[in-house]
Amino acid sequence: MLEIYGLRKSYGSVIALRGVSLTVEEGMFGLLGPNGAGKTTLMKIIVGLLAPDSGSVVLDSVDVVADPGFVHRQLGYLPQEFGFHPGLSGRSMLAYLLRLKGLERPRLLADELLHRVGLGAVRGRKIRSYSGGMRQRLGIAQALAGDPRILVVDEPTAGLDPEERHRIYRLLAELAQDRIVILSTHIVEDVAVLCSRFGVMLDGRIVALTRPEEALAALDGKIREGLLDAERLPEFEQERLVTLAVLARGRYRVRVYDDGSSIPEEFATVPATLEDAYMVVVKRPRSDLLHARGAPGG
Repeated sequence: MLEIYGLRKSYGSVIALRGVSLTVEEGMFGLLGPNGAGKTTLMKIIVGLLAPDSGSVVLDSVDVVADPGFVHRQLGYLPQEFGFHPGLSGRSMLAYLLRLKGLERPRLLADELLHRVGLGAVRGRKIRSYSGGMRQRLGIAQALAGDPRILVVDEPTAGLDPEERHRIYRLLAELAQDRIVILSTHIVEDVAVLCSRFGVMLDGRIVALTRPEEALAALDGKIREGLLDAERLPEFEQERLVTLAVLARGRYRVRVYDDGSSIPEEFATVPATLEDAYMVVVKRPRSDLLHARGAPGG
């Protein structure tokens, strides 16, 4: 179990974390939030790359802030940007990284890991020829070295096409069967597909902590959808919480959260999505809508 207590972190006058507390058990946990919410800072503290101003991170009863070497021995980390040498083959790059980690028989282990992430057939190709998804899978391969107890992945599907995204989904879901996997993302679909539990982070705080099914249940009967002329949309958005507005054939298809404010009768009640839930929390972070299981320290 990973337990986070009261993490605070500032960069000069910029406050990145404002007392974040969180408990993560085995399986896939999603950390969802917009860019700049503090997700990457939190990830770096968890993996021991950054020291907090205050607070603690405890993995299996060991404080990894005080003893970062403990988590390094049990950790796999895929940062948002991983610098691979484009002129090396996938196998050579991975073997080099494994050698830096002090692992024995790095080339043999590299072959095993590349096969596991579906890159065995292209292990001899130069990394410059790899697609974005292939590079992400190579990054996951290096993170898996040493069979880590905890795997942290930061924005693993950003910029990927649907086919590559689904490959990453399958891979991460398999890896979460017997370890802690923390998925940091701003893509709601990642959480909807993969995570049994997730938190929403905003302005350095955990503002919601729940499960996908609980989030949808909390919005049951509260999302309505209809069409609006373009000139009506600005005023409509000022007075109501709009979760989606898409222009189609000259009119906007609008989804709105029904909080008791006046909504046109022609707007029909529709099933909620996790995207709706996320937008409600982001636009009304002080709402208790998704605090079904609380958000300690948020």
